[in-house]
Amino acid sequence: MSDFVNIVLLPILSTALTAIVAYIGVKLKAIFERIEDDKTKNEAANTCVRAIEQLYKDLHGEEKYNKCLESLTAMLNEKGITVTDIELKMLIESAVHRLNHENTAEWEAE
Repeated sequence: MSDFVNIVLLPILSTALTAIVAYIGVKLKAIFERIEDDKTKNEAANTCVRAIEQLYKDLHGEEKYNKCLESLTAMLNEKGITVTDIELKMLIESAVHRLNHENTAEWEAE
């Protein structure tokens, strides 16, 4: 009986345990990468919106949005992060909202 455990059961259990641990590792890595990518996307969008606001004071509305879209796409592509058009729009809109909210809070504090 102990030969059966040592020869058959132990290698099977060892292989199964290794496969489970590897699967968990792959899933955790994917979750971590998604969290890091989201953080990078938000930081890049905030940076782009602030930069466009400072650099292109003569542009308005759609022109500013297009400049920001172009810059944000380039920044994220450079980092190897892929995004959809709708995600880019949401990132930019969120960053603009955050910037406007910060500006409003600063004005109210003065």
